[in-house]
Amino acid sequence: MKIAIMGAMPEEIAPILEKLGSYKTTKYADNEYYETTYKGVEIVVAYSKIGKVFSTLTASTMIQYFNCDKLLFSGVAGAINPSLKIGDLIVASKLSQHDLDITAFGHPMGFVPGGSVFVEADKSLIELSNKVALELGKTVQEGIIATGDQFVHDTVVKDNIVKHFKADALEMEGASVAVVCNALNIPFFILRAISDTADTDASFSFDEFMESSAIISAEFIMRMVDKIVD
Repeated sequence: MKIAIMGAMPEEIAPILEKLGSYKTTKYADNEYYETTYKGVEIVVAYSKIGKVFSTLTASTMIQYFNCDKLLFSGVAGAINPSLKIGDLIVASKLSQHDLDITAFGHPMGFVPGGSVFVEADKSLIELSNKVALELGKTVQEGIIATGDQFVHDTVVKDNIVKHFKADALEMEGASVAVVCNALNIPFFILRAISDTADTDASFSFDEFMESSAIISAEFIMRMVDKIVD
């Protein structure tokens, strides 16, 4: 077994690398990949950089170049479901690309021929996350995550995404990673800690809470790894 652990930004994987300790750094495709062995299992950690293109490249590289057979994503997101507050955790049940738009040809938002509006995450990994949440005493919401190449801080945009996708949270990498994993038959799990509320104060909230939210998400991911390894 070889597990890929992804984030989008250095802050999202730093707590994971700290927990893993020593690792080998491999440079490939204009990025750095951190390889180590944890409890007898090989692990590759990387941050992709922000956005769908970079996350697609990184996920593909981890699966096809490093031969990872499971992928866990740890990061932060903006909440659009009012029940989600800063620091809360959300597990993606399914993901969509909210900025993929060929509605001019009669298709729904997020759809392209040969694809689908939503990609579902691995159910067994979601079940495992429920056990981790119970052990940690944390409430983790399962919901829909919408991905797009924009940091949403406009209520009109937010409301439009809710209208089309009934999304609970927004970020910039999850759905593209999901498409890659789905196409290559790799079980994947996307966990996001809420760092902002996707409203007009989002940039301020993000700056203040991103680092602490990333630590929360990373701790959960490492407990997931413990469960998978055990």
